[in-house]
Amino acid sequence: MALLRLENINKWVGKEQILKGVSVKIEEGQFLAIVGPSGSGKSSLLYILGLLDRPTSGSIYYREKVLDLSQTEFISKLRNESLGFVFQFHYLIPELNVVENVMAPQIKRGVNHKEARDKAMMLLERLGLKGKEKRQIFEISGGEMQRVAIARAMANDPEILLCDEPTGNLDSKNTHTVMEIFKEINRKGTTIVMVTHDLNLAKMTKGVLEMLDGEIISYTSLETEK
Repeated sequence: MALLRLENINKWVGKEQILKGVSVKIEEGQFLAIVGPSGSGKSSLLYILGLLDRPTSGSIYYREKVLDLSQTEFISKLRNESLGFVFQFHYLIPELNVVENVMAPQIKRGVNHKEARDKAMMLLERLGLKGKEKRQIFEISGGEMQRVAIARAMANDPEILLCDEPTGNLDSKNTHTVMEIFKEINRKGTTIVMVTHDLNLAKMTKGVLEMLDGEIISYTSLETEK
């Protein structure tokens, strides 16, 4: 059973068609890279998968149940509880320190303060940030910021982690660290979908979906090579 599935998705922005009849199935435990040139529709596809944007037409299925995108409260709850997001820019809240940023999604979900803090501290330690919990965001490096963003994305134990060029602003060392973190998260059961322009990073996943001009033109499984 697919965890998340899109069927015949079309997306128009003004007079431009961004996605053209796209159908894709995200299986549980998948680590999928979406690649393609700029303007191919990679990020648009990811945002629709992540329920951050609506298609012009087509259907979205979660665990094979079609989603009614007009039910905004339900969609928002599903997005917060089942999906995690990591972007090229970390989008951390500068008014909050490191641990408070990781606690934020849990607090929004209604988790009590102590439980949220304990979970955040565990995630930060797991991501090599022990001792940085009380630092302000401007006091840590770019690589550390991205790891905080990953910890925040994992705070509600999402079934699917969606990443849009998550290493785009990082140097090679931090890129390697982040990819190793993703591989560990995936091994422990989290499904990951990652948009990247870097084919070397794409080869570190379990499958590569290639897009061109708003369409999927190929899919290559890499699982036999792992």
